[in-house]
Amino acid sequence: MNEHTRKIHYFFFGQDFSDGLRITFAILLPALVFARLGQFETGLTLSTGAVCISITDLPGPIEHKRNGMLYGIGCIFLVALLTGLVQHSNFLLGVEVAALTFFFTMFLVYGARAGALGSAALLIMILQMDKPLTAAQVLPHAALAAAGGLWYTVLSLLLHQVRPHRAARQALAECIHAIAQFLTIKADFYTLETTLEEDYRRLIAQQVVVSEKQDAVREVLFKTRQIVNESTNRGRRLVVTFIDVVDLYEHITATYYDYAALRAQFGHTGVLGEVASMIRHMAVELDHIGVAIQANRPYTTRANLKGQLETLKIRIDAIGEEGTAGSNLVLKKILVNLRNLTQRVNDILNYFDAAKVGQTRNRELEFSRFVSHNEFDLKSLRDNLTFNSSVFRHAVRMTLACSVGFVASKLLFPGNHSYWILMTTTYMLKPGFSLTKERNYQRILGTLAGGVIGVLILWLIPDTGVQFACMVLLMVVSYSFQRTNYIITVTCLTPFILIMFSLLGVGYLGVIEERVLDTLIGCAIAFSAGYFLFPKWEGEQLGDFMRDVLRANIKYLHKLAEGISGVAFRQTDYKLVRKEVYVSSANLSSAFQRMLSEPKSTRRNSTEVMDFVVLNHILSSNIASITSAATTQPIAPATRKPLRQALAALTRSLKKLDPTATDPATDFLAVEAEAFPKQVLTPEENLLREQLEFIQKISSDISKATDTILVQ
Repeated sequence: MNEHTRKIHYFFFGQDFSDGLRITFAILLPALVFARLGQFETGLTLSTGAVCISITDLPGPIEHKRNGMLYGIGCIFLVALLTGLVQHSNFLLGVEVAALTFFFTMFLVYGARAGALGSAALLIMILQMDKPLTAAQVLPHAALAAAGGLWYTVLSLLLHQVRPHRAARQALAECIHAIAQFLTIKADFYTLETTLEEDYRRLIAQQVVVSEKQDAVREVLFKTRQIVNESTNRGRRLVVTFIDVVDLYEHITATYYDYAALRAQFGHTGVLGEVASMIRHMAVELDHIGVAIQANRPYTTRANLKGQLETLKIRIDAIGEEGTAGSNLVLKKILVNLRNLTQRVNDILNYFDAAKVGQTRNRELEFSRFVSHNEFDLKSLRDNLTFNSSVFRHAVRMTLACSVGFVASKLLFPGNHSYWILMTTTYMLKPGFSLTKERNYQRILGTLAGGVIGVLILWLIPDTGVQFACMVLLMVVSYSFQRTNYIITVTCLTPFILIMFSLLGVGYLGVIEERVLDTLIGCAIAFSAGYFLFPKWEGEQLGDFMRDVLRANIKYLHKLAEGISGVAFRQTDYKLVRKEVYVSSANLSSAFQRMLSEPKSTRRNSTEVMDFVVLNHILSSNIASITSAATTQPIAPATRKPLRQALAALTRSLKKLDPTATDPATDFLAVEAEAFPKQVLTPEENLLREQLEFIQKISSDISKATDTILVQ
């Protein structure tokens, strides 16, 4: 199975495609059934409710999905009812738009699912604004919209009951796929065709993806009581495999060498290309494992990784005997790491052997500590009612932008579907300017491209049956990519809407003209609001992300110090610290990437921040690489000195970003020299000292990078 085939397989067996099928079915069925009964308007209202509730159906634990959809049903009923009551007055409707926009945008305080609930409520408000209803029709219409939401909820919950572990398998498979891509990028460090700077950029960008996928798996696995408490092998296999996957990722990130020196010393021998090829084969094997887990089918490896390792060993030994490239010690270290990596890949293969999983030793792990917990209380909302809160600033920005959008749709550019202006404004304006800019660009480009596609379909295919089939296909694709590739969503959504209006007897040329105009107006409002109204540029917030990364790496280094000093600690505590390093590093990398898409005048120290990001990645990689060398025997003061100095350097850097930071406890490192009368270090101690001295050097470089960023 080649790379393109695997990607296609991941898509068709993945969560996004199954979501696209479910949403399309839930929307179409009510409209089609009631159209056959001569009650198309009733079916359309039911479908509208289903569309709104589908927004709240985010991946995650089934309990959270159910609660989010049920609360969403209540919200769309109340909002539809209120909109129907005030729609006769543009003034009252404008007040509703402003008030509800602010109120529901503040839901972002409680996380993504609550924010999606707010988006669903705003969508039903926008869709119902121009729907003429008599006073007697308002309540039944709101009830029908809620019934449509209930229909979608029941369908989603029933499908989960049929295949309760499918979402967990899909999330785990996507995580494995992301790590396989991360490993492929690592292979490029051993080739001569790429630049190390670009390799680091791609690696750090992929680190963000891996962190997101790992969080998604934790949410599904550790917050789903059925899986965590399940006594059968199904749930245990998923949990144990995910733990193995995280350990594999740690081993990949822990593998660090001076790649520039490697290329200079061994580039001419061709052995680095063989190392890269071996790593890519491992990545392909990982991808195959992910595909099999996602499709829920058995898998037997066909990769001869052990044979490739033996071939590589012979090649490395030959280089050592020739002596032309100098010592091959570093190549032998690479070979050892590749063996360890192969073993970890084989551990993941145990997923397909239920007997081995059942025999797996119990692992100390407190699942609830690995997932975030949102508190849904009024205090959180009150605490964010200040301009220091990014959510509050965004809510005010949204309120003003949507008010302008409402005025534009009602007074300046009235039309049959002028609510598209307000809808575009609402969904294109994001909390960060970089995402607002990206979404606006994608919306405009997708609308124009989709308009052309829609016109061509309607012009070249006169048969209404084929047109309907095209519409269904476009719906599935559009809803399948709504969380991963917005430009594809918009490109497919526009022709889907054109075909739908054409099938309803509305002239599609007028519709496309109105949609393009309304999209341009809405995007202009959203872009202007994001740029001019209370923006907080990423460059202004990088200090917070840098502080979090430093704090996490200090904790990580402290755990290393405890390990090599014989201080006992729980494995769960170590894994939590490791997770904090991954998450904080991913957050910093993501913020840095967003900053690069903002106006040049707002960027700060791009080169220096990139150096800071790379140095911290190197630091955490080297900490991870020697954490497993923990010993219960006291080590020589000469070995502990660089460790104390590294902790001190990192703490100094942290205090420059956070003056309230405190020094980590290092009493256990302060061993008197008299306790070691013989200062002759063993080869293992010498190696450890060299590794710690390198960590000390990197920590010192991080301190210098921090100073440079703060001075400029």
